[in-house]
Amino acid sequence: MAISLKVAVIGAGVAGLTVARELQREFHQVVIFEKSHRLGGTWVYDPRVELDPLGLDPNREIVHGSLYKSLTTNLPRQLMSFTDFKFVEKAYGDPRLFPGHEEVLKYLEDFASHFELNELIRFNTVVTRVEVVDSTVMKFEVESKTDGVNSVEVFDAVVICNGNNTQPNLPTDIPGIETCCKKQIHSHNYRDPEQFRDQVVVVIGCGPSGVDLSREIATVAKEVHISSRDPHLKVANLEKHNNLWQHPKIDRVNKDGTIIFEDGFSIEADIIFHCTGYKYHVPFLKTNDIVRIQDKRIGPLYKHVFPPKLASGLSFVGIPLSSILFPLIEGQSRWIAKVLSKKVSLPSENEMMSEIEQHYREMEEKGIPERRTHSIDFKIEYTEWLYAQTGMVVDKKIQEMCEYMFQCLMTDLYGHKDAFSKKYGI
Repeated sequence: MAISLKVAVIGAGVAGLTVARELQREFHQVVIFEKSHRLGGTWVYDPRVELDPLGLDPNREIVHGSLYKSLTTNLPRQLMSFTDFKFVEKAYGDPRLFPGHEEVLKYLEDFASHFELNELIRFNTVVTRVEVVDSTVMKFEVESKTDGVNSVEVFDAVVICNGNNTQPNLPTDIPGIETCCKKQIHSHNYRDPEQFRDQVVVVIGCGPSGVDLSREIATVAKEVHISSRDPHLKVANLEKHNNLWQHPKIDRVNKDGTIIFEDGFSIEADIIFHCTGYKYHVPFLKTNDIVRIQDKRIGPLYKHVFPPKLASGLSFVGIPLSSILFPLIEGQSRWIAKVLSKKVSLPSENEMMSEIEQHYREMEEKGIPERRTHSIDFKIEYTEWLYAQTGMVVDKKIQEMCEYMFQCLMTDLYGHKDAFSKKYGI
């Protein structure tokens, strides 16, 4: 006899929609809580920005979205696709291999419509509390607010899919940056380059967003200087941009706005632009410290999904960083759904904790910082493991593309799209 649980899914972005689809397939009763008026999560463009450009004020009015107007995907369509609903087979008006954000949103809306997920979503509903109410039989209270009206419901399980791109992460190891007199902004509050016109800008962070945005603002700025943690990086003017340079890590920031890099080079900046990623932020979760959220680590989590003490009732989808996200999320979602149906078993609590502790020890021994707890470096092995739990197999062509994309990203972050397109002749 099929097990049917009442499951709350927090968020209607890629993760929430995918897990809802998998839960439905297992005949669970699903409610999706979405604070926005539409689905899509991080792929919904919102022209608004926050009044606090660094996101430091906990009482500020928070804008969920971080998309900028010109954003195109860092991954090709083939790697932003579900196994039974192919992005490459869809046409929404943008034929590029690396399409704009509007195309991805249309794909997600099509996905939700095709699998009849819209009727599961409670729009304009903010979750204010998720709390265990009975640990012996694992029941959860979910408190939410819709149009000013509070409600409390009890669920058998909760899957948290609220995204990782809302709460800015800021550097804490740069002396003087907190007292610098110059303007500072986090990429969460970037929409277009106009405010950087004729300015000298120092960009902190050389990941995908730092690379994309530094090139965009270089079209209007006087100078753009990118700081990177990479110890092997040498100061160099970047090809095709005569006003864009890369530098090593910042050594200190003077009050007058002068930035001194670790190699001694200095520049007086008009704007410091933080492209430094995001913290995990789940303010509604109450677990009496069973699950701790510390900036870039949520823990303890078995395989980045289940907290051992609360498994399988509580789970997270989409936590891993530096990943090929769509296949990974599909693997996590199907695993969770099958576990809740008791078709797939988890290890014991002690076994899960032992594996997590071993992972933490190995990180410490190798000198890997805590902020990289959930980084999987675009490698496919984790997704392969997830798929194997439910009898899925990663398509060989997708695996090859994932591995090549990882190689491109590691060797040429500026030219990875051209390299990928050239290899696959598209």
